[in-house]
Amino acid sequence: MKVAVLDIKGKETGRKVDLSKDVFAIEPNEHAIYLDVKQYLAHQRQGTHKAKERAEIAGSTRKIKKQKGTGTARAGSIKSPIFRGGGRIFGPRPKDYTQKLNKNVKRLARKSALTLKSKDKALLVVEDFNFEAPKTKDFKAFLASLGIENKKSLIVLGDSNNNVYLSSRNLERSEVITSSELSTYKIVNAGNVVLTESALEGIESNLKK
Repeated sequence: MKVAVLDIKGKETGRKVDLSKDVFAIEPNEHAIYLDVKQYLAHQRQGTHKAKERAEIAGSTRKIKKQKGTGTARAGSIKSPIFRGGGRIFGPRPKDYTQKLNKNVKRLARKSALTLKSKDKALLVVEDFNFEAPKTKDFKAFLASLGIENKKSLIVLGDSNNNVYLSSRNLERSEVITSSELSTYKIVNAGNVVLTESALEGIESNLKK
């Protein structure tokens, strides 16, 4: 499948690249996408939530009232969960939310997500570019030339480029990453995916394994 290569102004350069059928034209596996996105979101959780239980509460251990004759329920400790300031029953404890996922499933998920973007015509290829200095104005002009200034966009570079990254940092709906940072979640979460030529080479070589 051939796709026209655009320049930084959104115009066709006259060149076309052939997208690999093994990466951009497979039979999408939506369950693999679900598993990979689920793992990604699970890994964002710190798992440091903690509430004190009755054994961890600072307080007196004396029996707070006599056993009988008060007309109320017996009580032995001020740290009991039924009293204000007492411990919490079955409170949250620190937990590791990481999940394991087979490498082949993750690779299949990324290829499936890229295939769906390609089918939806939400995948663009541009030649490698750079800015002379970090300027949000220049990056916004770049997005406007591609017609995606008002959409969620993911720009994938072959190698890290500080000027391009800093130019995009103030834009909430746009994200710049390198091909090695590409994940299924980022692909699915973006409305449009823009690949530079060097990023395309890296993605294809990585996902064809």
